[in-house]
Amino acid sequence: MSVTTTAPPPQKARTTAQNIGLILSFIVLGGILLLPTPETLSTGGHRMIGVLAFAIILWMTSAVSYPVSATMITALTALLLGFSPNPEAPAKAMGTANALKLIISGYSSPAMILVGAAMFISVAMRKTGLDRRIAMLVLSSVGTKVSRIYLGVIITGLILAFFVPSATARIACLAPIIIGIVENLGIERKSRVAALLMVGAVQADTFWNIMIQTAAAQNLVAVGFIQTQMNTSISWIDWLTAAAPFSIVMVIIAYFLTQALIKPEFKELVGGDVQLTKMRQEIGPMSTDEKKLLCISIGLLALWATGGKLHSIDTTTTTIVAIALFFFPKIGIMDWKFAQPNIDWGGSIVMFGAGIGLGSVLLKTKAATWLAQVFVNAFSLESASVFILIAVMAAFLIVIHLGFASATALSSAMIPIVISIVVGHNAEGLNPIGVTMLMQYAICFGLVLPVNSPQGMVAYGTDTFDVKTFMTTGIPLTIIGYVMMLVFALTYWHWIGIA
Repeated sequence: MSVTTTAPPPQKARTTAQNIGLILSFIVLGGILLLPTPETLSTGGHRMIGVLAFAIILWMTSAVSYPVSATMITALTALLLGFSPNPEAPAKAMGTANALKLIISGYSSPAMILVGAAMFISVAMRKTGLDRRIAMLVLSSVGTKVSRIYLGVIITGLILAFFVPSATARIACLAPIIIGIVENLGIERKSRVAALLMVGAVQADTFWNIMIQTAAAQNLVAVGFIQTQMNTSISWIDWLTAAAPFSIVMVIIAYFLTQALIKPEFKELVGGDVQLTKMRQEIGPMSTDEKKLLCISIGLLALWATGGKLHSIDTTTTTIVAIALFFFPKIGIMDWKFAQPNIDWGGSIVMFGAGIGLGSVLLKTKAATWLAQVFVNAFSLESASVFILIAVMAAFLIVIHLGFASATALSSAMIPIVISIVVGHNAEGLNPIGVTMLMQYAICFGLVLPVNSPQGMVAYGTDTFDVKTFMTTGIPLTIIGYVMMLVFALTYWHWIGIA
């Protein structure tokens, strides 16, 4: 009798940059801890600034995976904060148990639960194939002109953004369809047509992320901090009302700009209609599970859109109810055995919980407040108007995103500091909640490099474009997007009272 064992997949070799990043993160942490504690900062806050710097370097250099970084951040916080003086009784240490309780508080926040639930919705879409059906239905209806197929890709991204709360999952759905259309028509993967469709899908998806609160995890980071630190919430429909005009304007600009910068070799895909019809037919008739998922998703969308208006049920609760229906016997569309291995527990859920926890500790220890004051002093914002405050902070967040591969990580690090800045500022007419939301829009600007977002990396993996092509569209879109933010701050956002 022989026993067959499956060898584990070989581990990917670490790069020199990753090793340097890991070493540098500990050097910076140690260097900050050795500095004298400022008089206006507590010992715990001083140590948490060191942990924040440590986390930022890990995230920017991808020195370790996100789940590993979450574990390291949690352990460091428990030890460093645990042995720092208790603010309520300075003669005693806070204690590692109390410090650990603070750092893991992120895992119990409503936003954290919503992120987890969103992952199940993405898995359900993938299991039933409803996302692919929606994509094929739209694309097979737009015609064979490249400009119309491109428009179909953008519209598909918009529709999926309402139902699939993951930009990565949406691009993962669209990418094979785009590749299928291109390759089955004998068009090169490296053609400008393929590049236009793929790059355009990612750039448009970035703006759909801004528009829809539940479209991306980073938005829920901001929502979570606003709930816990400002004791208020932003409804799904209020977020949409504020962001939709900006996102729609930017997608229209992106549609024409990308076509001008990545000029396709031809204007029409000859035989494209036949290929699209064939791909649509291959999906077959709509299954019972797809119909169930569609009904649940439409009901969920309706509850999201009417929350705070027609009923008082919060977004997290309505989403949890929908997930319960996914698993309910007879009614449900999947079981735990299928869902569990298909959930990105480490990259999304563990990372999100640790990020929320880190931000909460920064706020609790007043480290975020101290950093906010440093930022205000550095840019001479003490007496700045609301407009100047928005302009400076948005520019800073957009530039710093160049070093991040995850907007969720960037939100976790920066939104607590943003909250401290806006709460502590006394500019006339300042709406702290509204400005925090606008800064979250800026954090979504991962347009310049494919590595600035997970969905960008998914698209880059299709080998349809190079980094230079992505940057050719990303740099002007970032500049235009920033200018448009300022225009909206002076007009629409000012009129509705958030700027």
